[in-house]
Amino acid sequence: MEPTDGITTAAPGTAPGAGPRGARPAGAVTSAAAARAYVESVVRAEWDGHRGGASAEDVIDLLLVVSELVTNAIRHGGGLAGFEARATADGVWVAVHDHSAAEPRAARAFPTEHRGSGYGWPLVVRLAREVAVVPRPAGGKTISVLVPVRSAGPGTGKS
Repeated sequence: MEPTDGITTAAPGTAPGAGPRGARPAGAVTSAAAARAYVESVVRAEWDGHRGGASAEDVIDLLLVVSELVTNAIRHGGGLAGFEARATADGVWVAVHDHSAAEPRAARAFPTEHRGSGYGWPLVVRLAREVAVVPRPAGGKTISVLVPVRSAGPGTGKS
């Protein structure tokens, strides 16, 4: 997946700088909560700034995807190695870097039976577009997605 707009990067242990159009998320991206807050600041800066607000439903989907990807990097990927997010014309592009080369179990096929867990990745795939799992040259992998975000309008809600 190729980024098309200016990039906003927040590496673990560092305070993210100004995001698109002056967004200034606080704190380091070392947890799912910090990643959600960072992404919310990206959405506010882009959609509230000149698109009339973002669809509340789309923002909820975006935050769910971010939570799943970051939590999976921490729990199953040997830890969070980096986090990037930026607004694009179609939504928000997110990349989560971790330390494990192992692909998500369901990366090639959706689960066909209930095992009590393992539904996060299928949710990510259903809610996001342009999902990519790419090995990192120094080890680990990057999972990047584009989550569609529409401007608020009738029937979409406003965040």
